Amino acid sequence: MEFEITREYIERLKELIEENNTQELKATMEPLHPADIAEVMDDLTIDEAKSVYLLLDGEKASDVLIEIPENDRRRFLNVLPPELIASKFIEYMDSDDAADIVADLDEDLKQEVLREIEDTEQAGDIVDLLEYEEDTAGGIMAKELVSVNENWTVATCLKEISKQAEEVDEIYYIYVTDDQQRLKGVLSLKKLILNSTNTKISNLYEPDVKMVRTNTRQEEVAEIMDKYDLVAIPVIDDIGRLKGRITFDDVIDFVREEAERDYQMISGITGDVEPDDKPWELIRARFPWLLVGLLGGIMGALVLGSYESEISHVTELAFFIPLIAAMAGNVGVQSSSIVVQSIASGVKDVETTGKRLLKELMVSFATAAIFAILIFIYNYFVQGNINLTLSVSISLFIVMLYASFFGTLIPLLLNRLKIDPALATGPFITTMNDILGLFIYFGVGKMFFDFL
Repeated sequence: MEFEITREYIERLKELIEENNTQELKATMEPLHPADIAEVMDDLTIDEAKSVYLLLDGEKASDVLIEIPENDRRRFLNVLPPELIASKFIEYMDSDDAADIVADLDEDLKQEVLREIEDTEQAGDIVDLLEYEEDTAGGIMAKELVSVNENWTVATCLKEISKQAEEVDEIYYIYVTDDQQRLKGVLSLKKLILNSTNTKISNLYEPDVKMVRTNTRQEEVAEIMDKYDLVAIPVIDDIGRLKGRITFDDVIDFVREEAERDYQMISGITGDVEPDDKPWELIRARFPWLLVGLLGGIMGALVLGSYESEISHVTELAFFIPLIAAMAGNVGVQSSSIVVQSIASGVKDVETTGKRLLKELMVSFATAAIFAILIFIYNYFVQGNINLTLSVSISLFIVMLYASFFGTLIPLLLNRLKIDPALATGPFITTMNDILGLFIYFGVGKMFFDFL
């Protein structure tokens, strides 16, 4: 049954904290999942959250800390002494999660926390992971895994696995290495169990294994794991040595963060922001694209001003300005969104850019023709002005073709230039399509009303 946070529940927790009733407070929090506790923390003050955390056992406390949003987590850790962070949280985490936590700390606090970690091997693993760039396979991998030597027998292998398994939460694959720790393949648990204890591992493992290098980008890791339905993938260095593994939950976190970032960018928000960020941070994230919208509005007004005389003579032209602008913006966003989605999902560009543009133009041509005919029929019977009818219909047809072409081309070009193509689906493309759509509309309208 899903846990539901109520106002009464939060008030009860606050009362227990104020009364310092640690026994009942601990009993109240104990049955909750770490994700639920993290959600509860959001309704508590820093001091209240600190009181609750100190009552949790080390493993649950570390799981809760991972679930907390980065900004809140950073503020919370800054009020705790480094020895408590090390003993209460870091020592109970997998190396990848621990590295993420330590990386968010201020430089001085980071060094102090590392010195306080009793397990020097774990501290070394964290330091190693901090050396990799955040958006690479090395930056998201964990050091904890189960590996065996190709020269071992099944009996030796089983003993070593039982020892290594203590440090690994989930065993998805058993990796086989040589004497130089170079990855040779993966070993099936079924083969391990069914074969005699004297059988050598070199006769059992599967050499065909999907792997990534430490400098492989996160996007490519996600694509490979999605394509081959992998729950974990090994990470090797440039000479093939096994350095760690990436599990599906790490990739899910990355995909979710990328989706949130793209959604913000599409909405005209730059930077990594959270709803509870400071007001000036939210303003700074929104300001650039709001400024683009403002400048676009000014340019649109200038376009209208340059055709002021035409509008004054044929006031009916003004009636369809919202239609032209809306259709231009909508078609452009639709086209760019389809391209951005295909790029983000890792679809390989089998077709050339030219073929892709031609395909989109064929689709937009048919769509534009349908809507141009519909608006022609409406104007012909309602407005009764053939010049206006032709102007609006032809303009709408051209604008939809142009907007679709522009919306397809821009994200493809941005992707080629290694710029996030999600930029093309935001206010930028909408504003550009609005302005150029107005130019096309009044240009066509002026031609008809001047010469027909």
